[in-house]
Amino acid sequence: MKQRVLDYMLKFGSITTKQAYEDLGCSRLSEYIRQIRQDVIVLDEWVKGVNRYGEKTEYKKYYLGG
Repeated sequence: MKQRVLDYMLKFGSITTKQAYEDLGCSRLSEYIRQIRQDVIVLDEWVKGVNRYGEKTEYKKYYLGG
């Protein structure tokens, strides 16, 4: 799964928890990001959004750096 997450980031430029779950079936994205960070630079940013109930929320978006 670690390689699948890395390949996704290389192909699409970034990944969020929702994308990881829906596109890869991955429910432990933060663990795979931790593992990937041992080999390459991974940057992250908080993104503001709205959940299905219309409430404001924030989530992390991960992308490769350097």
